[in-house]
Amino acid sequence: MTKRDYYEILEVPRNASKEEIKKAYRKKALQYHPDRNPGDKEAEEKFKEAAEAYDVLSDDEKRRRYDQFGHAGVHGSGSGGFEGFDINDIFSRFGDIFADFGFGGFGGFGSSTSRKRVHKGTNLRIKVKLNYQEILNGVEKKIKVKKLVSCSNCHGTGAKDSNAYRTCPTCNGSGYITRITRTILGHMQSTSPCNTCNGEGKIITNKCSYCAGEGIVYDEEIITINIPAGVAEGMQLSLSGKGNAAKHGGIPGDLIVQIEEEKHPDFIREDNNLIYNLIISIPQAILGTTAEIPSIDGGKIKLKIDPGTTSGKLLRIRGKGLPDVHGYQRGDLIVRVIVYIPTNISKEERKLLEKLDESDNFNPENAKKDKNFFEHFKKYFS
Repeated sequence: MTKRDYYEILEVPRNASKEEIKKAYRKKALQYHPDRNPGDKEAEEKFKEAAEAYDVLSDDEKRRRYDQFGHAGVHGSGSGGFEGFDINDIFSRFGDIFADFGFGGFGGFGSSTSRKRVHKGTNLRIKVKLNYQEILNGVEKKIKVKKLVSCSNCHGTGAKDSNAYRTCPTCNGSGYITRITRTILGHMQSTSPCNTCNGEGKIITNKCSYCAGEGIVYDEEIITINIPAGVAEGMQLSLSGKGNAAKHGGIPGDLIVQIEEEKHPDFIREDNNLIYNLIISIPQAILGTTAEIPSIDGGKIKLKIDPGTTSGKLLRIRGKGLPDVHGYQRGDLIVRVIVYIPTNISKEERKLLEKLDESDNFNPENAKKDKNFFEHFKKYFS
């Protein structure tokens, strides 16, 4: 399914401030909150959709990548986001937003079960190096990553078994404690995570021996990364939930993939265009020639070099560059002609050149009369 534009979801302009984005998200979250729309699957999906949009647009780095590369910049090939997360995960991630509603804090409208604290795993960053062929077509990479994973012995709970828990006596299982303070303005109520159970609502009485009760261990995982065509040096892709696992079955972090480009022996990249330096001899420049240019698609492209071609002239072959990451048209192949001038010549070559130099046709003063000559260099240095 095609993802909607995040700015469109929150109904804000692309230059919206952080405060405007937060305000718009609060409005959407309140409109589609599950407690206001019980049993409404469409409202629940819109609630998750708004949370995903806010998660990206409220983060400066994620927003920069999204503005530059669209969904591919934050979710790889377009997957990711809040898919697979339940409502409580969103309450946990954006608790400050829901606490401001005034309807019972984390859970929104008085739902005590959703107020329990959920741990969040940390993000991981890796670099992936691609050659131009992989950038041209897109590629699937399988990367071995050493990271925190959920303990297989206790399935991430940190407990020996399902009976190795007891309800926290301090918060009675709610995960939060409420304090009432008397002030000159009257009684003020505040809610904070329970210190005894760290907001989880329960205490492990018999810890898993394999992970020492943490629910996570270091291990290696093979992660498949679908990299779209047209990515560029420095671009970052985000794979939600593929970072470090969280304690006690919490929300895993994200895997941030930074793209690096391998140098190509023939081409230089400039945005989506490819530049190829074609070196020709002085006679070829004067008389004209036909050259074979390598193509990034494979094979050769025949290119006619007109007589009188000067060094630095640019010839453009449309649609033979790299694709745009957003799926737009391909860039161009730009051939830059370089006329080779040898530094060591024989006596016979010297005599031949001296004779040509005596010809009026080789007089540099003629360049002043050649409008095309100067127009070419104006374009080259502009």
